[in-house]
Amino acid sequence: MGKARRHGYIFTWNVGDHLPVHIHVYKDGKLICLWRLFDEMELTGKANARVKRAIRELRDEGAFKSLERLRDEDQ
Repeated sequence: MGKARRHGYIFTWNVGDHLPVHIHVYKDGKLICLWRLFDEMELTGKANARVKRAIRELRDEGAFKSLERLRDEDQ
């Protein structure tokens, strides 16, 4: 399981979670959205510009590297 904190949000992900590959986004302990990593869109909820920027930053830093191997399964 991965976890990161950015711009006041908490992002969690789990390699063993269900498809499609996604990230859980929390604010103040409340689930804000599930973000589809490879499609770059919400699975549930709504991601604002700050959430999207944080996800881009985390991806650029390699935070989701453990999920990359699931890309082919997610198609």
